[in-house]
Parts: sequence; structure tokens; C-alpha cells
Amino acid sequence: MSTLLTSIFLSTALWGMLFLMPQKTNAARAFYVFGDSLVDSGNNNYLVTTARADSPPYGIDYPTGRPTGRFSNGLNLPDIISEQIGSEPTLPILSPELTGEKLLIGANFASAGIGILNDTGVQFLNILRIGRQFELFQEYQERVSEIIGSDKTQQLVNGALVLMTLGGNDFVNNYFLPFSARGRQSSLSEFSQLLISEYRKILMRLYELGARRVMVTGTGPLGCVPAELASSRSANGECAPEAQQAAAIFNPLLDQMLQGLNREIGSDVFIGTNAFNMNADFINNPQRFGFVTSKVACCGQGAYNGQGVCTPLSSLCPDRNAYAFWDPFHPTEKATRLIVQQIMTGSVEYMNPMNLSTIMALDSRI
Repeated sequence: MSTLLTSIFLSTALWGMLFLMPQKTNAARAFYVFGDSLVDSGNNNYLVTTARADSPPYGIDYPTGRPTGRFSNGLNLPDIISEQIGSEPTLPILSPELTGEKLLIGANFASAGIGILNDTGVQFLNILRIGRQFELFQEYQERVSEIIGSDKTQQLVNGALVLMTLGGNDFVNNYFLPFSARGRQSSLSEFSQLLISEYRKILMRLYELGARRVMVTGTGPLGCVPAELASSRSANGECAPEAQQAAAIFNPLLDQMLQGLNREIGSDVFIGTNAFNMNADFINNPQRFGFVTSKVACCGQGAYNGQGVCTPLSSLCPDRNAYAFWDPFHPTEKATRLIVQQIMTGSVEYMNPMNLSTIMALDSRI
């Protein structure tokens, strides 16, 4: 009898321990990433393009210490989100390693240099524009269907977490470029309206392809990145006013559009991810977050280390954790971890209508 009681007690204790562990439904959830260099994990390594991060010192703090195609000194935004939700990092869709069971983890379709508009990033030659990323997503679903069947593939995709990051390049690598036709043809407000109109079509297409939980990032404080400080000849590190105005116009329009889409669909499919506020926190008060500077890039050249690109010949800071920006445009891994912290647990000021921890808790009950 005592053996039976001991067995019951051990079973109960085991179930209690299992209940406290991260739920398998969360860890097993697929993760798909679409967008630009802020989330590209190496697709551009496989393309003939000048938008690449496959040479040192990129990846200097990555676990292998080698460049991977991530525009970071170490891990990037998708890597850290994967880490937080208890999943392996998603592989680039063009990687030959993305086969078999690894397909079920998800995939990264992002490509540095792209924008909402197809004429954004033409100077970078061969990149995966958003339409091509979606074509690859369809092909991916066909490959997964061959492994688990079409019904389970649809369940995998419908139940997946999706990250979409677009918009910044449409301003910095299109509208604000010298001799830009877009800049001559339309005001900042008109251009932002055009972007939102096109972005809406992109997000509806993503919904048609099966996405049901999509975190959509707005633009960060565009005028405060080292590249803009350098190009605007900022005297004392003041953010470039026109680029800041672009973000101030675009982001509220994006919020309105996402809320409208959710109302139309009748569900909180699209989650507004306020990259402006997330970045502004440590840009405006770097010391509070342990940074020495949020003006000068760790790797670069010229004023604010914001000119050109990060190369083996660039000026390189010895302590990446002291810098908010890794290169003229992209945050360091440390800064990216602060961003993910707000994605996970931030208030509606950062994640609207809910943060990722709430999403994971809600969806684990379905």
C-alpha cells in the first residue's frame, strides 16, 4: 500500500514539475521572419548584392566569433526572440542547412536592403524583395507539406509567430537619397501615405498565406542613427529633423492601419511593435542602460563612425556593450536585447494591443 502511495505522490510531483516548466506548445511553435537588414540572418550571403554582412568584424561576438550575414556584432532581433520563446534560431530560407525537421522550427525570409516599395534598394542589386519573400514562403509550405501533410502544415503556419520589419529603407535608402525621384515627386506626408497603402496590401497577402499572429515593427528614430547624424552634419549629436519627422508621420499611420486591419478581420492578428519608443529609451538616456554613447557607432568611419559601412578597415570599439549602435544603422546585441525585453513584457506604449508574453500565454490555451 505504501508503495502505491509513494507512486501516486511521485506522479503528482512530476506533473507539478511539468506544469512549472516552459510549455511545449510554446517551444514547438514555428517562427517566420520577413523584412530587411534589421532581421536578416544571412540570406544576402547567397545573393549577388552589396548589402551584406559576411566579413569581419561582423559577428565578432556571435557564438562562433565569425560573420554570419547578421547586421550585428552578435545575435540579432529574431535570434533573441527565438531564445526568449524557447526555440532554436530560424535558419535563412536560402541556407542549404534548412531541410527536414529544421523546416518545422520556421524560417527567416528577410533580406537586407529591401523596403515596402519595389524601387527601394535598387542600388543593392539582387535582394529578396517582399514579393519574392512571399513566393519563397509558399515554396516553404509546399516543402513542409511533403513532410507532415497539407493539413498539419496549415496548422503549423496558422499557429506560428511571425515578425515583419519594413519601412526604414523606404526613407533612408529611397526618399532621402540625393536625386531621389520619390523625394522630388511627393511630400513626406504623401510618401508616408503611399507606404501605408502598399504596406496594407503586403500584410493582407501575408494573412492570405496563413499568418495569424504577426508582430509588425514601425520605424525607429530614423534621424538618430549614426549614419543620419553624419549625413546631416549634426553638430552636437542632435537627431536629423527631417528623418525624425518621417518616423513621426509614418508610425501613427501604421498603428491606425493595423488597428483597422484587426477590426476588419475580427481578431488581433497584427501586433503593433513600437520600435520608435523601444529605441528612443536608450538613445535619449544611454547611461541609464549602461551605454557610454548612443551617438557614435562601434564600427564605422568618419563623423560618429556613421559614414560608409563597417569593414575590416573600419574603426572598431573595444567594448561593444558600451555602444548602442554597432554600425551606422544597426543596434548592438546589447541594445537589441533591450528591445526584445519590451517586446516580451512591454506595456501598450510598446506593444499594442499586447506583448509577446501575453500572446504566448493566450495562444497556449487554444
